[in-house]
Amino acid sequence: MSIAKPLPHDAARLHVTGTARYTDDIPTPTGTLHLAFGTSKIAAGTITAMQLEQVKSAPGVIRVLTAADLPNGCDVSPSNHDEPLLAETTVHYVGQPLFLVIATSHLAARHAAALGEVEITPTKPILTIQDALAANSRFEGGPRIYQKGDAETALSTAKNSLSGQITMGGQEHFYLEGQAALVLPLEGGDMLVHSSTQHPTEIQHKVAHAIGKPMHAVRVETRRMGGGFGGKESQGNALAVACAVAAQLTQQPCKMRYDRDDDMIITGKRHDFQIDYTVGFDPDGRITALDVTQYTRCGWAQDLSLPVADRAMLHADNAYHLNDIRITSHRLKTNMQSATAFRGFGGPQGVLGMEKIIDHVAQHLALDPLTVRRRNYYADLIADVETPATAPVAPPSNTNADNASRGADKPRPTSIPAAPKDVQTTPYDQPVTDCIINALTDQLADSCDYDRRRKSIAEWNAENPILKRGIAITPVKFGISFTLTHLNQAGALVHVYQDGSIHLNHGGTEMGQGLFQKIAQVAASRFGVPTETVKITATDTAKVPNTSATAASSGTDLNGMAVQNACDEIRTRIEAHLAEKHQTGNIRFDDGLVKIGKDVITFAQAAASAYENRVSLSATGFYKTPDIQWDRIAGKGRPFFYFAYGAACTEVVIDTLTGENRILRTDILHDAGASLNPAIDIGQIEGGYVQGAGWLTTEELVWDDHGRLKTHAPSTYKIPACSDRPGIFNVALWDKPNPAQTIYRSKAVGEPPFMLGISAFMALADAVAACGPAYGDLQAPANAEAVLSAVQRTRA
Repeated sequence: MSIAKPLPHDAARLHVTGTARYTDDIPTPTGTLHLAFGTSKIAAGTITAMQLEQVKSAPGVIRVLTAADLPNGCDVSPSNHDEPLLAETTVHYVGQPLFLVIATSHLAARHAAALGEVEITPTKPILTIQDALAANSRFEGGPRIYQKGDAETALSTAKNSLSGQITMGGQEHFYLEGQAALVLPLEGGDMLVHSSTQHPTEIQHKVAHAIGKPMHAVRVETRRMGGGFGGKESQGNALAVACAVAAQLTQQPCKMRYDRDDDMIITGKRHDFQIDYTVGFDPDGRITALDVTQYTRCGWAQDLSLPVADRAMLHADNAYHLNDIRITSHRLKTNMQSATAFRGFGGPQGVLGMEKIIDHVAQHLALDPLTVRRRNYYADLIADVETPATAPVAPPSNTNADNASRGADKPRPTSIPAAPKDVQTTPYDQPVTDCIINALTDQLADSCDYDRRRKSIAEWNAENPILKRGIAITPVKFGISFTLTHLNQAGALVHVYQDGSIHLNHGGTEMGQGLFQKIAQVAASRFGVPTETVKITATDTAKVPNTSATAASSGTDLNGMAVQNACDEIRTRIEAHLAEKHQTGNIRFDDGLVKIGKDVITFAQAAASAYENRVSLSATGFYKTPDIQWDRIAGKGRPFFYFAYGAACTEVVIDTLTGENRILRTDILHDAGASLNPAIDIGQIEGGYVQGAGWLTTEELVWDDHGRLKTHAPSTYKIPACSDRPGIFNVALWDKPNPAQTIYRSKAVGEPPFMLGISAFMALADAVAACGPAYGDLQAPANAEAVLSAVQRTRA
């Protein structure tokens, strides 16, 4: 069986030899035109004139388009239809596209775009949280509130209480491959779109609308991306639509890619947050009441901000059972890039807020933060339910998944049965029946020798006035599913050829995370053949329609089950044929062979026999996640099919004179269920941790008072380098099956490990706490300046 084997990434050899083909590598036909945007240098204002004569007369320029030249509105928003491809009369952020240059080369288009002179009457931009609150500039008209119990009353009777605040910056996706699209006009006005996107169906929908065609006239193909991290869920819409409009106008192939500076200035980032809190707790550190207010800058358009903010609320508890809690969320409209999806999708911001609260309580009581964490954990409880090895497959739904925000669902009645009395529930009333965080934390603390090391660090800090060390274990409990219920579906197409080779397509996209390899392992295991027998080709809307984005960590969960469904349909047909031919029902598929009673034939022979007897060897598969219902307005229901758990222990050292710091050692124990591919899962965990630690330490987005992004290149924006990773880096899998009926009882491993990086931030806070008696109140990102400032506060 191919499942659970640590097989290499399907394109690993192509990656290391430089032969993997990305969108910009696709050979272009003669006459291909290239596009570039002319962008706004003003954050807010009204367009009064555009002087584009120099642009039009620049070498190589074919056409220059403004908003007035576009057909059908050309909206590129994933949710609220509030993002015109080109600004019409007003501008909303520095970097907003104003006009489109079509030229004979990439450089000619970019050079010409820089020649545009646009007169804009500026207005005062709304840039900060305080600005937005003062102007009541927000989405949804007001704050959203989720609550459980009575936080106000519980706070009034709490034995201890603290109030505080944490701010956390946004984050640039910094995918290695930038945004890119290539559109080829076909006969009859059809279009073939090659796009570096996590959401081919959304690209299909947006392009079809822009050129005035039905979706069947637009085919979108995505072979692979050089990274996505959520930044290619909606941000690729503009490039694909621009190329399609230009291709329709010129009847020539059109291509567009952003240079790195353009990419960083034009596209959205992770949402930055400010979280205010008041927490009540007893002398042992058990939280008895919590009131949390989350503020986020959403940027100029709605994009995916509502579901991002929702998920931040849904993870405000992290791994802690809270009976009396109120969570208030403000979604603020500002004159900046429209913040968008990023790995974790709001979950990391909610989790970080909760971990800061735990840390504050522990420091106030002079307790080990891990002790406080353990005292507040959900109780470990695995539901003892007899379930089949695979979930039943439901018939296809008529609901179309394209062009929808990932969580901005309409209110719907919730009919989730009440949890048993002995089961703890989240602040949104979902029973937590799969918790393992206590046992997992205990195992990690034991394996990394936490208690001894914490004592050793305390002794070090007592003897060393300049360098201080810190250590922290932090948990993660992350909900798996799209919070927009209808997106939890997937399709697949599987062919078995008469020589026994297998060709499959599914709705997921490959962005380096190893999805294709895992799905190939699923298909190989269903037919009992080596993975080399299985070939997965580009994600293609002409083969699998109405796909959901490869996001929400659900790529393997959804597409793996859909592929299993299709494979099992074909295998059942082959079995029925062989049973009739050999007059036996004892048929097994294993190791490339088919055992029929006492006879043995190869899988290729079985396929050929089925073909020769006119048995169909092609099937579509479909899957929809069961048992989820969610009312986002009320904040009640079961938005998640299951939870993924993990914990990380990080040790750091800081220089109290400069704030310079290093991660010395990290130990991780992460819950991947029954891992489909341990090698790929461990790689995802390592990468997720480093990216999460980067968000909270080295990465800082800076806008000036005019709304101009100043950190718009590798020279000014610091992602973690190889030297920033822990010197000692131990990663292990909690190797126990998922209680939920997922594909081979595995668990999602895309987003949850990102939050393990929070342990680096908390270890830095622990090191700061060793510098003096006051509460250092470390803020994120904890770069050298922030660490030094916190050290000075502890000594004040």
